[in-house]
Amino acid sequence: MTETYILPDGIYRSRADKALAAAFPEHSRSAWQRALDSGNVTRDGAVVGKKDEVSAGDVLKLEPPEVTPMDLTPIDIPLDILWEDEHLLVINKPAGMVVHPGAGTQGDTLVHALLHHCAGSLSGIGGVERPGIVHRLDRETSGVIVVAKSDNAHRGLAAQFAERALHKEYLALVCGVPRLLSGVVDQPIARDPRHRHRMAVHPSGRSARTVWILEEKFPALNVSLFRCEIHTGRTHQIRVHLKSIGHSLLGDHTYGWKPLEYPEFSVPRVMLHAHSLKFTHPITEEELQLTAPLPPDFQAMKSALRQE
Repeated sequence: MTETYILPDGIYRSRADKALAAAFPEHSRSAWQRALDSGNVTRDGAVVGKKDEVSAGDVLKLEPPEVTPMDLTPIDIPLDILWEDEHLLVINKPAGMVVHPGAGTQGDTLVHALLHHCAGSLSGIGGVERPGIVHRLDRETSGVIVVAKSDNAHRGLAAQFAERALHKEYLALVCGVPRLLSGVVDQPIARDPRHRHRMAVHPSGRSARTVWILEEKFPALNVSLFRCEIHTGRTHQIRVHLKSIGHSLLGDHTYGWKPLEYPEFSVPRVMLHAHSLKFTHPITEEELQLTAPLPPDFQAMKSALRQE
């Protein structure tokens, strides 16, 4: 059914998919992108694309995306919960767990576990494949991830991520020992034009900023422990930025890890851990800072490096 929507005051040159997702939060941004790609949104008789800009006063004729019933099965998977109330929960995600369903996943994702744990109380803004999911961690990255149980909490958390109002710190074991004690990588990140499954520092990319601090060094093995603070949330940001300055993460075969150069030990995974997340509770406005302890494999890796 076609509807008419007039963009309200305060919107100036916003992407169409972003503006519609904010106006109709019952549909995810990706759902609106599919609707725009299908030609279901027009302005003055012309089809509006997902990257087209819209402004206050624009009159859009649109067919909202269909709401697809969720067919995911809740699975009883243990969760390491750091904090929870009726609006959100914060989890210490184990390495190896995928956040949301996709190609190659079974019933073993974080979303499947959340559906069981929350028993119907989970934000639907993320769509049928990502209920409650506001941000994500790579499969091999462990640590803190926050999940929305209500739509209001989801919108509030998403706004903080968009405004870069959260404080995110990671711990990473990297190749090499830097000459400096700290530094900043302020380089844009885009899809690697030569390898589409990778990201890369590229002038055409989106802005990204990573601050790194040398926490501990193991010079005998040419390895360091970095604490990283990211001011943006680009795909593979820490992995790409640290590779760009010659400090690929241990275990990261995608971004420069060469195990033959480190025969003294085996590395179980990409050694990256989301250590802490500081943010404002989207409903109560309480300041929260949640910290995830190092998982056993990361701790064992540190101990082995110290013994060497």
